[in-house]
Amino acid sequence: MRIQMYDLAGADPARRFSPYCWRIRMALAHKGLEVETIPWRFMQKDVLAPSGQGRVPVLVHDGHWVADSWAIACYLEATFPDRPSLFGGAAGQALSRFYSTQGDALVGAVAPFVVLDVFEHLDAGDRPYFRSSREQRFGKTLEAVVADREARLPAFRDGLAGLRAVVKQQAFFGGAAPLYADYALFGAFQWARCISPFRMLAADDPLAQWHGRLLDVFGGLARQAPGYDA
Repeated sequence: MRIQMYDLAGADPARRFSPYCWRIRMALAHKGLEVETIPWRFMQKDVLAPSGQGRVPVLVHDGHWVADSWAIACYLEATFPDRPSLFGGAAGQALSRFYSTQGDALVGAVAPFVVLDVFEHLDAGDRPYFRSSREQRFGKTLEAVVADREARLPAFRDGLAGLRAVVKQQAFFGGAAPLYADYALFGAFQWARCISPFRMLAADDPLAQWHGRLLDVFGGLARQAPGYDA
């Protein structure tokens, strides 16, 4: 059995920061599966041609290509049913899809805080594409996008009240131990940690404590990644 994953990297190939790739890095560790992660950059879309699209994560398992983080998680669950479940059963899988969409929304909410930091960590070949595409998306320069981030931060944190309420009562969204629901949300915060010194969560926030617990699971897999820690 051989598993490979194309994983978004910055100028430093060790700096892996995609929120969606981190979902799958954690899912693979949860399943106890070894993976070879291949550094990939935005301008290498041709490398992903066998997957039928041009974004990561892309998993390659014994010659079979799977794209999209949710599809990959479902593939891992179906292909390795003897390994620890990512979802806790069929009902949990359906519920985890909701958390996956919540994670998508969280990525969108974090982006205006860290987009310039992402740019500054990119390989020179990726920078023109990234600046052009993101400035078109936001309708302003990257510098302007982040200019008022300190002022916007309290509203962002207030918007996390629903998530915060859960981890005030239990260690993980999965309960006593993490499940894919946790990894779907974790990806956005790990993205910020890996790419930006800007602190998205206050140190005493229960979500920061939840994030810290996830940094330490699987032998500290996520904490050992290059990033910005307080």
